[in-house]
Amino acid sequence: MTVLPFALALALWGLALWQGLQPLIDQLHVWFSDYGLFRQSGEILDAMGLSTLRTLLVPLIAMWLLLPFMIVTALLLVGVLAMPSIANHVGRHYYPQLERRHGGSFAGSVWVSLSSFIVFLIAWLVTLPLNLVPLFALIVQPLLWGWLTCRVMAYDALADFADKEELITLRVSQRFPLLVMGVVTGSLGAAPGLLWLGGVVSVIFFPVLAAISIWLYLLIFVFSGLWFQHYCLDALARMRSTFTGSTDPDRIIDAESAHSVPTAAQDKGQQQ
Repeated sequence: MTVLPFALALALWGLALWQGLQPLIDQLHVWFSDYGLFRQSGEILDAMGLSTLRTLLVPLIAMWLLLPFMIVTALLLVGVLAMPSIANHVGRHYYPQLERRHGGSFAGSVWVSLSSFIVFLIAWLVTLPLNLVPLFALIVQPLLWGWLTCRVMAYDALADFADKEELITLRVSQRFPLLVMGVVTGSLGAAPGLLWLGGVVSVIFFPVLAAISIWLYLLIFVFSGLWFQHYCLDALARMRSTFTGSTDPDRIIDAESAHSVPTAAQDKGQQQ
C-alpha cells in the first residue's frame, strides 16, 4: 500500500529539492542579511549554548519550512492512492454484507483533498506568525492538522460504501470524533520530523533523511487510514441499522434479501 505513494512522493520531492532547495536557501540568506536576522539569531543561539548552529541556521530553517509540505504530500497520496485498497480490504473482511452505494468518486476524492489542502495552507500561513504566542502552536496547529486529516480520510473511507446523503450526514454527525482522530493521527504524522533535529548530521544527510521521513509519513497515514476505515464503516452500519430495525451492524443486508427467505417459507406452506 505504500510502494506507489512512496515512489510518487520520492519522484516529486526529488525534483522539487533539486530545482528549489538552493534558491530557497539563497532567498533566506538575503532576508536574513537585509533584516539583520543573523545577528539577532546568533545572540539567541549563543544565549542557549547553541553557537555551533550559527552557520547551519538557514539550511535548518529551509528544511523545517519544507516539512509540513512533505507531510501534506504523504497524506494526500495515501488518501487518493492507498485508501481505496484499504476500503476494499476492510469492507471485504470485516463488513462483507454492508452494501456499497458508491456515493463518492475518484474525482470527488481529488477535489476534497486539493480544496482541503488549499484551505489548510491559507490557515497555516495566516497562523504561522502567531506560533510565537505561548501555547498557541500546541493548540491551533494540531487542530489544523486534525481538520485536514479527517477531511481527507473520512471522505475516502466512505466513498465506496455510503450514498451521497449518507456521506454528508456521517461526516457532519461524526465530525467531533473524526476531528479527534485527525488530531491524533496528524500529530503522529509530524513525529518523523524529529529525525531532522540532528543539526549538522541533518543538513549533511538531508536527502536521505527526507526519503526516510516521507516513507514514515506514508506508513503512519496508512495505519491511520485503517483506523478511519473501521470507524467510518462501523458508524455507517449503525446508522443503517436504525432504518432496518437491526441492532447488529454486521447483519445489515439488502431489504430484498432479508425478505426472500420468509417469502419462500410462506410459498412452501401454501403448497402443502
